[in-house]
Amino acid sequence: MNWRAQAMGMFLLGLVRALTGAQARWHGCPPKAEQRIYFANHQSHADLVLIWAALPTELRSITRPIAARDYWTASTFKRWITTAVFNAVYVERERKGDEDPLQPLIDALDSGDSLIIFPEGTRGHGEEPQPFKSGLYNLARRFPDVVLVPAWIHNVQRVIPKGEVIPVPVLCSVTFGEPLKLGADEDRADFLRRARDAVVTLRDV
Repeated sequence: MNWRAQAMGMFLLGLVRALTGAQARWHGCPPKAEQRIYFANHQSHADLVLIWAALPTELRSITRPIAARDYWTASTFKRWITTAVFNAVYVERERKGDEDPLQPLIDALDSGDSLIIFPEGTRGHGEEPQPFKSGLYNLARRFPDVVLVPAWIHNVQRVIPKGEVIPVPVLCSVTFGEPLKLGADEDRADFLRRARDAVVTLRDV
């Protein structure tokens, strides 16, 4: 990371913490420098920024958020932020031909990175997360030794209300829960339901 990216990272970290507090609550596991997939509810484009800011420095440096390519590369500035500062993994929201949409995540995990993912696949607007898509299950099967950590993001949708561009100071937090493991004979639907329940349970912690 060059000095401009480092300076922007420090600025964003200070800004996000000033606006939201960006509090991390480690309810079911301690922060630990091991390879993990953090999976969380998704209600705002600011979700990836808030989780990134909530992680301690030693975890932030080894953890890459996924980012929707069409949104986060729509301008030169967004592309630079997500590439140089967040070291994000770009994903396509629409499948193109025979391309595996999980391949960028697989490559990142093969390289030893940790990931922040949003299994709903798109932002929800209700209080309950949408059903989880199959990506988390497929990654759990392929990388059984990577630790799966559920997380609940509180209040971030109120920081930038729908239709607004000016952020509003609102206290936000991220609660990290007890890691999950894919059962040996657990099918996709059961695992995804259990993973979603693990995220929702953290809402009231």
